[in-house]
Amino acid sequence: MGDGAEGLIDAQSKIQDRLDELEERRTRRFRVVGNPEREQRLQSLRLARVELVRQSDVSTHPVRRQQLALAIAELDRRIAELSKK
Repeated sequence: MGDGAEGLIDAQSKIQDRLDELEERRTRRFRVVGNPEREQRLQSLRLARVELVRQSDVSTHPVRRQQLALAIAELDRRIAELSKK
């Protein structure tokens, strides 16, 4: 083989090394999650909170704003409770 073939092999090796590195990062990120069900619940609560805050920002009726504030406080309590575990 000539020098050109060695360059091609080196390039393929670098590509494979990069793919392996990316795969390791991806699997490491997913391994951090200890309890997927708990993490999903936390994410759901956080998304619900974002939506309620958005509604509160645009709501003009005082009673509705109070309801939303109470709901946000409850979500904050639940998020804090799940985050402790």
